This record gives sequence, C-alpha cells and structure tokens, in this order.
Amino acid sequence: MQFVDVHYRPLGGRILAVSVVAIAAMGIVAIAVHNPVDALRYCWPLLLVAALAVILFWAPQLSVQAHGVTVANPFRTVFVSWPSIRSIDTRWSLTLTTATRKVGVWAAPAPSRHRAAGLSRSDFIGIGPSAQGQHQSLRPSDAISTPSGNLAQVVRGRWEALRESGALDAGTDPSADWTKINVPAIATIVALVAASVVGAVV
Repeated sequence: MQFVDVHYRPLGGRILAVSVVAIAAMGIVAIAVHNPVDALRYCWPLLLVAALAVILFWAPQLSVQAHGVTVANPFRTVFVSWPSIRSIDTRWSLTLTTATRKVGVWAAPAPSRHRAAGLSRSDFIGIGPSAQGQHQSLRPSDAISTPSGNLAQVVRGRWEALRESGALDAGTDPSADWTKINVPAIATIVALVAASVVGAVV
C-alpha cells in the first residue's frame, strides 16, 4: 500500500508569527534610534515575545507518513507509529490516543464556537466510521472543512486502510515510537526571560 506524505503547518499561525516578529523588530529599532543604551536593556522582552510567537505559532506542524504520524508541538516532537494508535479524537484538538498516552496536535485545534455554528451537513460527508461516537454522532471538530477534522480524516483514512488490510495485525513495537524535547526552544525562552529580568533591574 503506497501513501503520499502529508505535511501541515497552519497558515494563520505563520502569519501571526511573522506579524509579531515584525512588530517586535520595529519596537527594537524605535528604542535603538531613541536611545541605543536603552535598547541594550529593554530589547530582551521584545525578543522574548518574538521567540514565543515563532515557537508557539510557526513551529507546530503535523506530518502523516507511511510509517506513522509525526507531531511537532512547541516544546516536544512525538512520532506515533500506525500500530500504536488506538483512537483518533478531535474534542479539543486532533488527538492521537495510544495504549499509554494521548498526543495532542497543537497545529490542529478544534474550531471556535463561531466557526462551529456555521457548519452544515455537507461538512461531514465522507468522514470515516471510526470518527463516529454513540448513535453515529459526530463533533463539530470532525467536520472536513475544519483543520482538526480535515487532518483527522487524513489520519483516520490511512489508519483504517492499514487496519482493514491486516497491516496492523502484527501488533505494536514500543521502540518504534519516540519523543524528542525541543531543548533549543526551552533554552531560548529561559535565556530571554533571564536577560529581560536583568535588563529591568540593572
């Protein structure tokens, strides 16, 4: 069975990150033009805000691959192999449940109430059977027209196809899954927080 990899990073998040970085850069330039010494002291909070925008809104992404799903969240990246997945939920965000934990996808949050109110039956056409709850119910976050629902359908489609073909019958391999902590992001935030405090008190 051949799959085409799917990589998703929300456009809205990237636009927000770029906007915040641009505003922070303009703030630093304005301070430097007015008083270069003050810029050395007070640029750190603006750099912290810019770094947080990149980490929280630019970095998160989801990759659906032949061997599993890679979830890049702000402070950790998790790979979940197909046999490890037990269920796929969208209540608060796209969430992959394994035998030992739940992995939320920061890049695919559930839609807002306003967005959910505008959904129609056509937004739920073609959703896989594993998405349905009791009495064949579906959540607004399962709608194909929402990021959480669209990506959930991509993941479910591959997972269901593999399950039906018997490719998952061999069971799970605990060593196949992995988690990587985003040390550079954490270190950057800690360093900028420390620099901001020092700049404020010196």
